Amino acid sequence: MAKKKIDIPLPVLATGVSLTDTHCHLDMYAPDAAPTEIVAAARRVGVSTIVSVGIDLASSRAAIRLASDHPGVYATVGVHPHHVAELTDQVYAELAGLAAHPKVVAYGEIGLDYAKQYAAIPMQLDHCRGQVRLARQLGLPVVIHDRDAHADILALLTEEGSFPAGGVMHCFSGDRRFADQVLGLGFFISISGVVTFANAMALQEAVRHIPLDRLLLETDGPFLAPVPHRGRTNFPQLLPYTAQKVAELKGLALEEVATATTRNASRLFRIEAD
Repeated sequence: MAKKKIDIPLPVLATGVSLTDTHCHLDMYAPDAAPTEIVAAARRVGVSTIVSVGIDLASSRAAIRLASDHPGVYATVGVHPHHVAELTDQVYAELAGLAAHPKVVAYGEIGLDYAKQYAAIPMQLDHCRGQVRLARQLGLPVVIHDRDAHADILALLTEEGSFPAGGVMHCFSGDRRFADQVLGLGFFISISGVVTFANAMALQEAVRHIPLDRLLLETDGPFLAPVPHRGRTNFPQLLPYTAQKVAELKGLALEEVATATTRNASRLFRIEAD
């Protein structure tokens, strides 16, 4: 017998409390999902600020266009490990130019992905290091992608030294020990809808342990929709589910988590929630 689907209502934020979706790919939704409608739907449930993340040169340009067209939307620029084969001196120069836009708040997403090696590991390592150095030169925080590469990304970031503008480990997938190591770099840790999955026990334990003033929230939309929408398209308007789960794990009120994580995002990205 098939399991009956459980309908979980969207958690409702108190008036005056808002959330920041620190990592979303607004340019990657289906054509019938207009960014203007996505942003408006998010605002209606209290998600007032969205960071649209670049994964290559084209999507970095798109993120800036979207941020320019929508109040409360900001952009990052950078090349994801899947796409580092496109990086040339000219592309690095173009990314540096894009980063000067006033609505660009971070450099990324960059990092290592050993689960799907669309680029060879040595190439990923070289360009992760190169982009980390460019971010430092530009004075921008880094947005780090780490999939099945905990040891190598930690080693690389440690070797690269301090990050005056800070950084975030996006869509954190490690355990409590790895969280401690990331915190040791001075980074924030961003939690996605994965934390709502029943099998995410190690991640849930890490969330209980991570200090509230070092946590961020994200959708990674259109991917990784939280329960009860797992397996479907993820939108910024679903972020309250993730916030509620984090609140439950930490024994806090939803509004306390929302206020703290929004404040943390403002600190890292040097923005004010709209």
